[in-house]
Amino acid sequence: MTFPSPIQAYFDADRRSDGAALLAAFAPDAVVGDEGGSHAGHDAIDAWWRAAKAKYAHVIEPLELSETDGVAKVLATVSGRFPGSPATLVFAFRIENGRIAGLEIGQ
Repeated sequence: MTFPSPIQAYFDADRRSDGAALLAAFAPDAVVGDEGGSHAGHDAIDAWWRAAKAKYAHVIEPLELSETDGVAKVLATVSGRFPGSPATLVFAFRIENGRIAGLEIGQ
């Protein structure tokens, strides 16, 4: 499966637990929505991602990609230390100027 480069960079960095590489995939003013919260900008995204990795020790396995109205949706299996693991989640990416401008994670 071939992903747009910032999305591939996100999943590769997450797999390697490389926070610096993960942040590099995001625009400076990007916003991430996850678990009912919103995280805007690199500092907030870094704190969100590091807290989630520490709490859940999650692993993401992308399954399929679809694109509609400028949003790339990746269906993925997420496993880790949380009730109901593994879960199937949708990662909805909005890409602008070659970087992730927005990411919504949900079911």
